[in-house]
Amino acid sequence: MQHLSSQYQQRQEHFSTQAKFTRKKYDRYSLLRLAVFFVSVALAIFLGTLHLALAAVFVFAFLFGFYRLMQWHQQMLNEANHLERLAAINAEEKGVLEHRFNHLPDGHEYLQPDHPYTLDLDIFGPYSMFQYCCRATTVVGQQRLAAYLLAAAGTGEIASRQAAVSELKPLLDWRQHFQAFGQNIKDNPLHVHMLHEWLNDGDVVRGNKWLTAALFLVPMWTLICLALWAFYLPWQAVLLLFLPTGWLLKKTQERVGRTHLRTTHAADMLTLYAQLMAHIESGTFQSPRLLDLQKNLAANGQSAARHIRSLAYIISQLNVRYNPFAIVLNLGGAWDLQWVYRLEKWKARMHGQLPVWFDSLQEFEALSSFANLWYNNPGWVLPSVKKGATLEAVNAGHPLIHAQKRVGNDLAMPTRGHIKLITGSNMAGKSTFLRTVGLNMVLAQAGAPVCATAFTMPPLQVFTSMRTRDDLSESTSSFYAELKRLKVIIEAVKAAQLPDSQQLPVFFLLDEILKGTNSVDRHTGSKALIQQLIRQQGGGLIATHDLELGHLETESQGAIENLCMEVEVENGQLHFDYTLKKGVSSSFNATLLMREMGIEVG
Repeated sequence: MQHLSSQYQQRQEHFSTQAKFTRKKYDRYSLLRLAVFFVSVALAIFLGTLHLALAAVFVFAFLFGFYRLMQWHQQMLNEANHLERLAAINAEEKGVLEHRFNHLPDGHEYLQPDHPYTLDLDIFGPYSMFQYCCRATTVVGQQRLAAYLLAAAGTGEIASRQAAVSELKPLLDWRQHFQAFGQNIKDNPLHVHMLHEWLNDGDVVRGNKWLTAALFLVPMWTLICLALWAFYLPWQAVLLLFLPTGWLLKKTQERVGRTHLRTTHAADMLTLYAQLMAHIESGTFQSPRLLDLQKNLAANGQSAARHIRSLAYIISQLNVRYNPFAIVLNLGGAWDLQWVYRLEKWKARMHGQLPVWFDSLQEFEALSSFANLWYNNPGWVLPSVKKGATLEAVNAGHPLIHAQKRVGNDLAMPTRGHIKLITGSNMAGKSTFLRTVGLNMVLAQAGAPVCATAFTMPPLQVFTSMRTRDDLSESTSSFYAELKRLKVIIEAVKAAQLPDSQQLPVFFLLDEILKGTNSVDRHTGSKALIQQLIRQQGGGLIATHDLELGHLETESQGAIENLCMEVEVENGQLHFDYTLKKGVSSSFNATLLMREMGIEVG
């Protein structure tokens, strides 16, 4: 980990130095550009005194050359900005190694309280798994990463993602440039959605022969009107000649406005998306998944980046209608209709390609996020997800706990008809262990590396009941909320065992079940629940303070095994080792903890 921290520090300093040099170079050439402008103006005036034609030729040559100079100068500024973003990315990664990542996107918008596991396993929200691993800069990339974490993939899909992640992991430069290109993107899910809606909208101009003809007739009519004004008619009469064009614009205003509303916010977003796609197109990959995604960015012999830039340009020209002087362009040349027609021609050619390009982009971002996660945690491994009924984890740790504080544990168990009952005193680590297993299972089935030395599991549905809360909007107590949650889990376990069921077997993680009632009811209800889950061939982990439940092991014929996490008291101080052991817990610490908090216990 120290080696990685030093590497990121060195890269930060390197890119920062390059950025400062490039920015100074840009500033120097700013003065040169200004000097070239004034010298050229003076030279044009001087040539004008000699010969107007010579001056005109010089002015045209100067404008072309100065435009190229401005382009080159702007590229220098873009390079400086890009280098500064690379420096910031490496500083950020250094902070992530020290577990300072609360400023990154946390994916709270993807949190689903009724989801089988996202709330309990800290998938989204502050200091969540999403926040720790997400390096997607576009909203579509973040959506795809969230989708990875929300649902288990099939075994073939997992293997495909793992191969891609393995290839991207060592490509640090490529990944960081990819991330830096997207740093300036300010996209919005609504704008992306509206762009997709535009793809399915009907055409306004294209296919309408009168409007298509108007694209040519309006500019010609304008030239005729100007000629009449110059030679025959007063300007008042000429203005009347523009009434037909005005009527045409009025007639199409609503439909043009609808098209503009769908696309207006996409211009800047698409320009930056094009940069990301161009970077993907420039890469050299070997894994089948990355090659397929890269090939998807080629259409009609041209790159997706080029087509996307073309679309962004067309939208930017339609956005000119925001300018107060656009009325002149519309009356003189039907500006809005001209660019709506170009939009529709683009859509006709690329209607089916845009979603495919977006899919490739967001896949690359999600896979790159997992690759970066593995790069920052080289001790993690890619798990084996294959058919079977056994879960085996070696030295499994919680992915969101710093490596220096993390304690790994081993676990081997059948995933059907078997329950590990984990007892232990307060703060012994039972809940953390449940989250360790659950979160690593989610990562495994998302195609990501896991925090373990080895990890093997069959395809499973993960269900949790750990943080059930009351719901005031439904007048629901926390106890009743927990009962509803347990009912969902029981039904899922039952459904997975039905003949010809398409559902994956359930693996549940239950923490202090029925904690909202008295000790007698809690014990009776917990015992009945455990026995029912065993009868229905359920598998999972249950953490509890109820030591009496430990007697179930002797009655279960191997279907239940007792594990525990103990706490030792040394010189009046609690010592936690967070290590999983066999048997029922025999340690107690509540009284000592209360005394430390100033509560007098007799």
